[in-house]
Amino acid sequence: MSTGVVLLNFGEPAEATRENVVDYLERIFFNNAELEGDTTEAEARERSRTLAERRAPGLIEEYEEMGGGSPLNPQARSQAEALEAELRDRGYDARTYLGMQFTEPFIDDAARRAMEDDVDQVVGLPIYPLCGASTTVAALEELTEAVEDLDWDAPVHEVTGWHKHPLYNRIRAETVADFAESKRLTLEDPNTEVFFSAHGTPRHYLEEGSRYDTYVDEWCEVMASMLDLDGYTLGFQNHENRDIPWTEPDIEEAIEAVTADRVVVEPVSFMHEQSETLSELDDELREEAEAVGLDFYRVPVPHDDDRFATVLADLVEPFVSEFDPSYYQFRQCQCKDTPGTMCLNAPDSVPVPELESD
Repeated sequence: MSTGVVLLNFGEPAEATRENVVDYLERIFFNNAELEGDTTEAEARERSRTLAERRAPGLIEEYEEMGGGSPLNPQARSQAEALEAELRDRGYDARTYLGMQFTEPFIDDAARRAMEDDVDQVVGLPIYPLCGASTTVAALEELTEAVEDLDWDAPVHEVTGWHKHPLYNRIRAETVADFAESKRLTLEDPNTEVFFSAHGTPRHYLEEGSRYDTYVDEWCEVMASMLDLDGYTLGFQNHENRDIPWTEPDIEEAIEAVTADRVVVEPVSFMHEQSETLSELDDELREEAEAVGLDFYRVPVPHDDDRFATVLADLVEPFVSEFDPSYYQFRQCQCKDTPGTMCLNAPDSVPVPELESD
């Protein structure tokens, strides 16, 4: 059986033209229009365009400082190529496709290409380790809708949260440790604070049942354990261009509370270098940190780690080889309750069987 694996991602403009950036932002704002409350589609589109035009100049400036555009898409293509090679090395007939939520190649483009290649089934694999409503869940819903709109009867398998994959955790922990060593920093030094910076999310999604904040907390706890840390700081990269509550604390507030001499910033869950690492962290957060007297170090995203293709292939393998995903500890997703949507996030509690007495 042939399989088309669609790597789902956010996307960012590779070239920072005004047209590219405004269209990109407009799609994002319209996708989250429900956050503004009840409104018509026409009103939502008009407001999204207004917000995009207002935000575009600042974002264009950020991209220009990064070299003229985002490196996210080229890095994502390299990951897709590495995954396809790994699956073929394992003996599977699989092809990979990129599907971006907000820039080309779009998710419906990926679905169309997979249909044209006449694959037998589709696997949707978001490159978001931590399952979120506007990222993981929204991207998978868009993929399923794209297949349906094509009147294509290929089955679609959905993978959501996978931050508990052991090798993924090892890659991230080793990246932090190796970076600290390269900078001659000792993470156990009380004057060195590991600062986890996670992508923020509107609290609206958490109130509707998203477990994203829980996943962030538990992942940071595991990283702290693997790195043998006595403590750490967590902050969220919130985009407060809308008057709605977001996850707390903001990274700006969190950085001001650090009492150490220096921070080692780990960009939680990011699997590409993009505006939120190269600008929000390397420029904006660095400036905030230095303003309060902190030395600033930012851990690079391990997007090109050779082992990452192994992680992704492990996530896909049950579906391309047609064995029960539960064998690899997959279970029904709690954040996206469509039957058959699978993740690696264990339930809150597992009943312990009673032992029979003699």
